[in-house]
Amino acid sequence: MTQTPLLRLSGIVKQYPGCLANDHVDLTIAPNQIHALLGENGAGKSTLVKIIYGVIRPDAGETVWQGRRVVIQSPAHARRLGIGMVFQHFSLFEALTVADNIALGLNDAKDRVGLRQRIIDVSASYGLPVDPDRTVHDLSVGERQRIEIVRCLLQNPKLLIMDEPTSVLTPQEAETLFATLRRLAAEGCSILYISHKLDEVRALCEAATIMRLGRVVAQLTPRDKTARELASIMISAELKPAAERRPPPAAAAPRLVLNRLNLRATNPFGTSLQAITLSVAGGEIVGIAGIAGNGQGELMDALSGETLAGKPETILLDAVPAGHLGPKERRRLGGCFVPEERNGHGAVTTMSLAENAFLSGHLRGALARLGLIDRRRTQDYTARIIQRFDVRTTGPQATAKSLSGGNLQKFLVGREVMLDPAVLVISQPTWGVDAGAALAIHEAIVALAAAGAAVVIISQDLDEIFLLSDRIAVIAAGRLSEPVPVADATLERIGLLMGGVSPEPAHV
Repeated sequence: MTQTPLLRLSGIVKQYPGCLANDHVDLTIAPNQIHALLGENGAGKSTLVKIIYGVIRPDAGETVWQGRRVVIQSPAHARRLGIGMVFQHFSLFEALTVADNIALGLNDAKDRVGLRQRIIDVSASYGLPVDPDRTVHDLSVGERQRIEIVRCLLQNPKLLIMDEPTSVLTPQEAETLFATLRRLAAEGCSILYISHKLDEVRALCEAATIMRLGRVVAQLTPRDKTARELASIMISAELKPAAERRPPPAAAAPRLVLNRLNLRATNPFGTSLQAITLSVAGGEIVGIAGIAGNGQGELMDALSGETLAGKPETILLDAVPAGHLGPKERRRLGGCFVPEERNGHGAVTTMSLAENAFLSGHLRGALARLGLIDRRRTQDYTARIIQRFDVRTTGPQATAKSLSGGNLQKFLVGREVMLDPAVLVISQPTWGVDAGAALAIHEAIVALAAAGAAVVIISQDLDEIFLLSDRIAVIAAGRLSEPVPVADATLERIGLLMGGVSPEPAHV
């Protein structure tokens, strides 16, 4: 007897001005199944899952849930049906506590009884600890991800949609999550799993639907394909090998120096930086690994000038003391920065791409004349970013919020790289982007280092850290380990340091 699908979509169509986001999409998810939804950025995945979750309504097509035709009116309706979703871009109120945010996602008052203790119990059970009393604006991206997952698990869903759930987790945390997902599937919860980490898709998922340009182009068993084969189907082309790294010249002068940087956290739940010492030469890429919440955000703020480091000599940019200088002055000295949170921090989402390009590029890009915006130069500069980094958009006047997460990330990285920085500090460079976009970002970083820039990558993606870095350090509890050459680093050693072995302050 054929088992009734948990969810069946037939002929789903969603049209936006100038874009057919979903073009007669079919998708079937079986009970107890972990099903991957794959595709490059802009393929239509986000639109499709927002239709399933009731965020948007399709223009045509049919949705059948547990054998009954339904029209999902809203996320609240989806949750009542038993559909939960963890968004890649978090839907959290920053001024509220963890418990308050989770309570807002629970439909029934009875589900809020004893909520604080349930949060503690469920999060601990699934290896995703969260403190229900902390305020969200104090949390790192990784900690916010845990809130979203725990909020869904508290609703006992029949279908859990997960969009890039491991993008901010260590390998050890990811394995814990995989065990949780397998347990949920065995207990009767199907999972629709969106990820650009194709090796984890092959390890975890029993079936996969691949989309390209709004259409389904393949339905297959991911374990039957290599990760490279899956990527080639996604982008309809042979995936190029990763850019080859050449070691930097041994005698290159340092372009970024940190001299025993101490910085007290500005909020009770932040991480204070302790005696961080580091030297990055021109042509060198230094990777900084670590679990979210161990001082990465504070380090990024200190490097970019959003938080002043106190003594001028604490931070040197091309031998110029800069610890007391703000972001504008550090950019004048050749510093460029890409923060981990692209929405709201890296970009103003309601502004156009041209306006966002001007915000960080007006000094080094000479985009202003006599105190006024040079709109033609700004348009041309933005168009060059779009072309060079293959940003899928309608043009420089498109709003930042109209781009998919991966395309916005390519734009933000391109915006900084094309300013020809002396020092580039980039946090989570390929968070939530597809294989093709990640390759483009990696190639840009490697080329920038080859041209003589000093590059610092702050990332929880160890594959990325090992691929790009000349030396690797680990930040844990606000302390930075001694950077080691990538040839001497092992995945196990770095992963264990990320997982809680406190390193000694570096003496570089």
